[in-house]
Amino acid sequence: MKQYILANGVQIPVIGLGTWQTPDDEIGYQAVLSALQIGYRHIDTAQGYRNEDIVGRAVKDSGIIREEIFITSKLDNPNHGYDNTMRSFERTLEQLGTDYVDLFLIHWPNPLQYRKTWQQTNAETWRAFEELYNAGKIRAIGVSNFRQHHIDELMKTAKISPMVNQIRLCPGETQDELVTYCKERSILLEAYSPLGTGQIFKVPEMQALAVKYQKSIAQICIRWSLQNSFLPLPKSVTAERIRENMDVFGFELSDDDVRLIADLTGCVGLSKDPDTINW
Repeated sequence: MKQYILANGVQIPVIGLGTWQTPDDEIGYQAVLSALQIGYRHIDTAQGYRNEDIVGRAVKDSGIIREEIFITSKLDNPNHGYDNTMRSFERTLEQLGTDYVDLFLIHWPNPLQYRKTWQQTNAETWRAFEELYNAGKIRAIGVSNFRQHHIDELMKTAKISPMVNQIRLCPGETQDELVTYCKERSILLEAYSPLGTGQIFKVPEMQALAVKYQKSIAQICIRWSLQNSFLPLPKSVTAERIRENMDVFGFELSDDDVRLIADLTGCVGLSKDPDTINW
């Protein structure tokens, strides 16, 4: 699979299997194992998804050497702060059955329980991230759901800049100012919910594009992400759809259609404000 190159030179496959809402059971395990057998080499999980163990088991059972698989996980909201980060990261390694992760992200910039101290808490958290990175336990570090002011605040004390920001990017949800900000700082944009959590299949304009290109709506969405230099993380537990979601390199959307998709503002809803969400 094609690769992006992060700011520190680490290569990351341009499509990953998202596992948000993937169950921590045999169905979830088989979904991850199928993805690896099909050819995926990038699996995205999180402490908060409660499925790191099935990801780790599938990676082991796939028979693929660990160095060929890019594993991302994310720090859960209750685990912010230096000590909590260190403890929970060791638990992540245990769950995944590995001695390192390829990418580790702060999942949320401003959890409710740290709302009054988020700046200091993120600084302490990032200090732990940097130590783990320098120790070789994490190959790349980044953030998720961070807006510009969150990154600006983080950089007041950070020694290492985030290499990734994983945010909601999908048709009609382009977060243009944030995308420009990140690209100017060599922060790769990962696109979670690139299919708009399924709502996109009801959008007439997307249905028309699927007919025009003789591709599925999901493939159109993923191709759109790639042409914007995003890294999409589509999720599915069905092997046929997992395979289809990777089959996006044999066609290209026109510039007009890329703009059309971007301009479907709100067609799958808009992101919630990370500073006010109640969790």
